[in-house]
Amino acid sequence: MTALGPLNALYARVAAPAAPAVPLARRERRRAAEAFPTVPVRGLELTTEETAAALFETGADELTLPVPDTDTLYDALNGAVRVLGPAGIAEVIDHFAALDNAEFPEVGACRQFAYRLALSFWYAEARSRPMTVCEAAVALYLSPAYRHHQVDAVTMRRAPLLVSRAIRQGAALVPVETLMRLGEAMGREFAAPALTCVTPGVTGASHPDVTAATPGRDWLYRQALPDWHRRRFCFDLMRADTRQPSPLIVRLDGGGYTVGATPPAGPDGTWRRALRAEW
Repeated sequence: MTALGPLNALYARVAAPAAPAVPLARRERRRAAEAFPTVPVRGLELTTEETAAALFETGADELTLPVPDTDTLYDALNGAVRVLGPAGIAEVIDHFAALDNAEFPEVGACRQFAYRLALSFWYAEARSRPMTVCEAAVALYLSPAYRHHQVDAVTMRRAPLLVSRAIRQGAALVPVETLMRLGEAMGREFAAPALTCVTPGVTGASHPDVTAATPGRDWLYRQALPDWHRRRFCFDLMRADTRQPSPLIVRLDGGGYTVGATPPAGPDGTWRRALRAEW
């Protein structure tokens, strides 16, 4: 049986996703020579630094805990722009740009918020977000990379582009909805204590015989990712090493999901991967 043999039954049951009417590459909102797309709000198109400055001036750093979803961040930005207006943003941007993330953590928080909003508006007629830790780990597991020999985390960290390519290769082997489902199951197995959406009383696993995955609910997970040690290795690597690039998960306005581009790193030099999906 091949390494992907357990997925054959899945492929027989899952219809191929419909191709978007407009190719994803032509929906990209980022202009030539720009690292990030602008964030559209109240008739304006704000750069990430303008977005961060507007959020900072209206105290959005107070949203840091609990971690807000993207809709909450956008509502905060909408309120900030309503208060400041274009002239107010222009007035504060130079001062804000001179502030250092390390010296002022609240500044760094607002720049991270702006980064998330820019990723959300990466494509027209769609919303996008970074892969979660578990989605990236599932994709890495499914990829052919390092499948037939032992490799330690240090070796993989020395080749971030190879790991990024492996994540994309693995993600292409199953429909995105299935990747997301497998990622949720991995979260129940390894990250349950850190998530609030898990079944009460369920705890994370530190050994193959102690697992939070539900046998009936997660049968596909067990079939598609049968090697516990590889699952654990991929999860630990993707959670610990945020310098490994990973692509976006894109939710099309017309329905359906797809894998998008790999964006640049965030303001702290890492690729954000949360334990839960942050739409």
